[in-house]
Formats: sequence, structure tokens, C-alpha cells
Amino acid sequence: MLAMSFLSRIFGRKGTSVTRRNETVVFDDVKVTRTLRDGREETLLWSDLEEVALITTDEGPIMGDVFWTLLGTTSGCLVPCEADGTKELLVRLQRLPGFKNEVIVQAMGSTENAKFVCWRKSSDG
Repeated sequence: MLAMSFLSRIFGRKGTSVTRRNETVVFDDVKVTRTLRDGREETLLWSDLEEVALITTDEGPIMGDVFWTLLGTTSGCLVPCEADGTKELLVRLQRLPGFKNEVIVQAMGSTENAKFVCWRKSSDG
């Protein structure tokens, strides 16, 4: 329960980066869509999802420095953690079989350019 409270505080907060404030992420049972500030969209079908990771940079806290990467075989989404809808996305991602919450905690402690894999599609699934 403590980890969930920690994760809620991290992903429930609004970012301080003006360049990321109006980005959104929405999803349904079929797909995930990130809408950028300029209106462009990135879409990934859940059925295409191969990997979920957090990318951290050394640019925080002034710039956004943590991003969800949802990678598929033919598409993907890069979602800044400050985007509206990220808290709801985290709850959905945690339902993936074998999702590793402990990796999120590791990523949140990073101040370097790094990739933290939270989930990979199994070869038998």
C-alpha cells in the first residue's frame, strides 16, 4: 500500500514544465492515444504492445525528465509523466501480467539518462 501511495503522489502531480502542461493521454480497451500540444497524435493498439518502460533524463526538474514509453511492433507512444491522464494510464498498465512496480520506484530515483523496463510481452503470450 505504501508503494501505491508513493506512485500516486508521483504520477498524480502536475508537472512544472510549461511545454508539457497541455499534453494528454487517453485510452480505451483498444488503444492508447497521446495528444501533443500542437494537436498531433501518437496511437498504439493494446494488441500491438510489446514493452512498457520509463525513460529518465538528466534535464529535471526544470524540464520534463520522466517519460513512459509504450512500444509496439509497428507503433509507439512517448508519454511525459506530466501529461494529463498519466495517473489513469498507470493504473491500466499495472493490470498487465507481470508489471513491475518496483522498477518505477527505481526510475523515480534516477537523475541520469536511463531506461527502466516495467513490462515486456512474454513470448508465449
